Amino acid sequence: MAKVAEFGFFGDRIVKAEEMKLSAMSAAVLYGLSVYTVFPLVVNEKKEVSAFCLSDHFERLLNSAKIIGIDTFAAEWDLVKFKKAVKELVKANTITEKVFVRATVHISAEIPGTRSRGLATTLSLFIYEASPIVPQTGARLKTSVWRRVPDYAIPSRAKVNGAYVNSVLGKQDALDSGYDDCLFLDVNGHVCELSAANIFLVKNNTLITPDRSTDILEGINRKVILELAEEMGLKTTERKIDLTELYTADEVFACGTSSFVAPVIEIDARPIGVNGANPVTQKIREQYNDLFVTSHYLEKVL
Repeated sequence: MAKVAEFGFFGDRIVKAEEMKLSAMSAAVLYGLSVYTVFPLVVNEKKEVSAFCLSDHFERLLNSAKIIGIDTFAAEWDLVKFKKAVKELVKANTITEKVFVRATVHISAEIPGTRSRGLATTLSLFIYEASPIVPQTGARLKTSVWRRVPDYAIPSRAKVNGAYVNSVLGKQDALDSGYDDCLFLDVNGHVCELSAANIFLVKNNTLITPDRSTDILEGINRKVILELAEEMGLKTTERKIDLTELYTADEVFACGTSSFVAPVIEIDARPIGVNGANPVTQKIREQYNDLFVTSHYLEKVL
């Protein structure tokens, strides 16, 4: 279990983390009607705290709410107010190292039935330790027996809490089978992502990742990696990917806020690459890590 900071932000104020509670009768609990995002906080040598891609994460909250039909959040919250809440959260806690913030918009209305519009919402923010969810020395993946929920069922572009039952099913099956994480395919058999991370492959010095029509989350870190790769002079391609392409890839890696940039060394008992070498992945990882020291992606919050 990840260690959680002492204070959180709930509703409109700072409270003790253990006091951040929703009713068992709320739509968030009854139907999983919450949307969320997770972003890192980093501390520099001057003890200044900055958030990574903060504006992008707030925009994703807004877009996720809009897709699901949660219409009261945008009417009550804008970027300025959201940043103020993040600043209050940081001030209430002592941040000495990289941590994560989970921001969630919950439909807190009680027993509203299966609907989403015109209902009361509650924003929650809490800080927890930045531990990776996949091994950083090399992840082993198993193609899931479960398919990724298609956009026409539950939209992949929205980070909806209830939709993560799909991820739980996939990852638990992988863990039960002795792997680190699952690899989801879409309903047409194309590669999607891990349980909670985007995926890239390297072939002939080209960086390839599933396109946006393959029921993926349009990850913020995925976008950053694509921008970073182009700055590094790497050719990048977004397209549909067959599972067997991963088996013969030069390199494969996962990326995401909670997975960082993690090399994949095995998929379905097949070793990836030659002798575990992943020079492109390592180069991208080094450049990615540098972004948390100084870059335009960082926004000072304290």
